[in-house]
Amino acid sequence: MIINLNLRGRLVIVIGGGNEALKRINSLLKENCQIMVISNRINNQIKILVKNKKIKFKKQKIQNLSILFAYNPHMVITTTNNKKLNQKIINDAIKKKIIAYSSDNPESSDFANPAIIDFENTIQIGIFTGGKSPAMSKKLRIESEKIFKKIITKEDINQIKIQNIIRELAKDMIAAQKERKMYLNSIMSDKDIKQLIKDGQLKKAEKRAITILRNWK
Repeated sequence: MIINLNLRGRLVIVIGGGNEALKRINSLLKENCQIMVISNRINNQIKILVKNKKIKFKKQKIQNLSILFAYNPHMVITTTNNKKLNQKIINDAIKKKIIAYSSDNPESSDFANPAIIDFENTIQIGIFTGGKSPAMSKKLRIESEKIFKKIITKEDINQIKIQNIIRELAKDMIAAQKERKMYLNSIMSDKDIKQLIKDGQLKKAEKRAITILRNWK
C-alpha cells in the first residue's frame, strides 16, 4: 500500500550527515516539516541547508538514544553506516510509537520509499517494489518518466493549481459534497478556462472559476 504521510509542521529527525542523509532531507523539504539532523559531521550540501536555515543541526555522535527521543519526533530516519545502531534506533522508535525508517533495512522499517516521478511538486507518481529492489525502482522510474512527460502536460499541472484554490472556496459556498464535485468538474470542462490556462493566464482562469462559483445554483 502506497500512502502519502502528512508531515506538515511535524518534527523529523535524520541521523547521519552523508549523501544518503542528504537524499532523505531533500525529499522531506517538499513536505513542509521541521527537519533536525543529528550527526558528528555533515557534508557540504547539508551545511548549506543548515546555513540557510532550511534545517536544524545538532552535532553529536549517537551513543545514547535518549537524545533522539528528548525531542519527541514524529519520525526518525537513520542513515548511518552502523547497521547495528540503525536497527537499535528502529526498534526503540517503534516501541515509542515513532515512525522509523532505516536506509539499509527497509524490511524492518515502518515504510519504504518509492522512486518518485515529480512534476513541479504538484503531481507525484511512485514506482514501488516494497523495498525488494531500490535499484529496479530507480531504473523503472527513469524509463517511466519519459512516457509520463508525454502524457502529463503543463496545462494539466496548471488545472490542478486552479482546482486547489477554488476547492477551498467551494467548501465555504457549496455545502453538499455532490454539488461541489459537479462544480469542480464543470471547471475542468469549461472551454474558456481551458483556453486561459493554455495561454498561461492563470489569474484570469482563477477569476472565471470564482465567477462561476458565485453564480452556482
